[in-house]
Amino acid sequence: MNSTLIFSILAIFLGAFTQSLTGFGVALVAMAILPSLWGLQVATPLVALTGIVLETALLIRYRQSLQMKSIWRLVVASVVAIPFGIYVLRQLDERIALFILGLIISGYALYALIGFRLPELHHPLWAWLTGLASGMLGGAYNTAGPPIVIYGNCRKWSPQEFRSNLSGFFIVNSLMVVSTHFLSGNFTSQVMSVFWWMLPALAMGFIAGQSLERWLNPEIFRKIVLAVLIVLGIRLMVG
Repeated sequence: MNSTLIFSILAIFLGAFTQSLTGFGVALVAMAILPSLWGLQVATPLVALTGIVLETALLIRYRQSLQMKSIWRLVVASVVAIPFGIYVLRQLDERIALFILGLIISGYALYALIGFRLPELHHPLWAWLTGLASGMLGGAYNTAGPPIVIYGNCRKWSPQEFRSNLSGFFIVNSLMVVSTHFLSGNFTSQVMSVFWWMLPALAMGFIAGQSLERWLNPEIFRKIVLAVLIVLGIRLMVG
């Protein structure tokens, strides 16, 4: 097993652990690390596959708190935008694409870390716009989370609502992303080979997060991860 595969396994474990503990984070953590190891054309479909497995497990875990009426507009708009995100990524020079990805990751991490407060959002138009932005980012980089998390903050979702609503949104989002990648021929033999190595790390990260949930302070852990993401995002930007 080479060092690239070892670092990839650790990245997926940390991402799964983070998402299991806090409700989101697997794509942000994995996409902050894997593109520099494999390139975007491998990392993006790879993270899409790992994400859908983890999100299915989390949706089963938190299904009772899911409120589809809170997220259906987000889901519909996201599904429409995903193919455009994948198309745009394929047209971009990888250096430019990595810079944008680093900007998204570090920018969101900084926003979340400083606790910047935005006004409450009530008009349904915000849900449609958030869903479109999330779909574009999800298709291009598997980073559909930041717009949805910001929207949830502005809607004052409770921690339980966050986990269940994010899981419900992400599972539909990931199904569309995976389907579009499949139709685009992005699941190459290399992607699938690496994916099978990632599955045990994904399972162990999920189990560890669920097991340690009552012992760890999710907020402190989240802040540590966000600080690391700022550094990793900047690293992607500067190459």
